[in-house]
Amino acid sequence: MPSRPLVRLQAFFDAHPRAVLVRVDAAKGSTPREAGAWMLVSPAAILGTIGGGQMEFMAIDRARRILSGDAAEGSLDIPLGPEIGQCCGGRVRLDLRLADASIRLEIEDVARGEAETRPTVFVFGAGHVGSALAAALLPLPVHVTVVETRDLVLDALPAGVAKMRAAVPEKAVRDAPGGSAFVVLTHDHALDFLIVGEALRRADAAYVGMIGSATKRETFRRWWLGEAAGDAAALAHLHCPLGGTTADKRPAVIAALTAAEIVTALAGSVPPG
Repeated sequence: MPSRPLVRLQAFFDAHPRAVLVRVDAAKGSTPREAGAWMLVSPAAILGTIGGGQMEFMAIDRARRILSGDAAEGSLDIPLGPEIGQCCGGRVRLDLRLADASIRLEIEDVARGEAETRPTVFVFGAGHVGSALAAALLPLPVHVTVVETRDLVLDALPAGVAKMRAAVPEKAVRDAPGGSAFVVLTHDHALDFLIVGEALRRADAAYVGMIGSATKRETFRRWWLGEAAGDAAALAHLHCPLGGTTADKRPAVIAALTAAEIVTALAGSVPPG
């Protein structure tokens, strides 16, 4: 099954056969995006971003003038200073090319490669918070898989979320690729403990989180150090409560804060204290 980025790319080309590829060819100093970032510009639509602001506005204008025949393909060198209303302080060189057949194949390969390197976030439990978290993660550069023991709640998940029906959910932790994130929000505290325990035993887990209060964390700690014979040091990697100490417990709020925690962890942040 094609990845979401590739599906969006193919849909864009189907709807907009004439487009210009704008790519960051070089980036020096402080810039909104890194070298290699790209976007597609058609006469009526845009896919992707090279960082927004006046720089992107200039790139879009140049791309559309290329499409209308009023400008040539080539490079655009932009100093990100007060002269264009941006204060980043860096400098960007953009490359603008008509998206012919060869360019399309090239950018499809890029999108495919980007999708293949995306980490996977496993969400265990499709209740109110689990469903909200899956929806919050969908636009982000991650693969989202929701693991559940109940078919009915899986059917209610938003389109685009991978669904896994598992009688033994903790096996999904053992089978997950390295660098995955695990968020545990099932309807059963004992099951939560088993899944989190499996995740904490993985030294390559990027993130381990469990829904619950400080009391639940303490109950888990006693179980982990006692019956589970777990490593005390591993507890430092557990995010619980999810989303920090906010007093707002609405599912969408917890989901947004947890998504931010996950993205921060995947980007290489230090583990929680």
